[in-house]
Amino acid sequence: MASVRNIKKDIDFLVGEVVSDCYTYLYLHGDKNRDKVIEIIEGIVGKRNDFIERVNNPEKDADTKQKRKHFKQIYSDLLGTVDESFSKLSTLVS
Repeated sequence: MASVRNIKKDIDFLVGEVVSDCYTYLYLHGDKNRDKVIEIIEGIVGKRNDFIERVNNPEKDADTKQKRKHFKQIYSDLLGTVDESFSKLSTLVS
């Protein structure tokens, strides 16, 4: 199982990549679809805070197997959210 520290680093890295790509889009395309891009950024940052909260607060009485399942679910949700955000940005580019 990955450490909590590494999970938080992964969350910050992936969210940072989405935000970075959004700002790159804004730089290259000016004010075109600006509101939609800002909405993507706000959404992913809000989800980031939720993920960090979930990492910091696993069930107190959970055994190791349950904690692993909890963190796997966080990773699964994280990857789904990041993929969804990249897809939204991708539709704006085309």
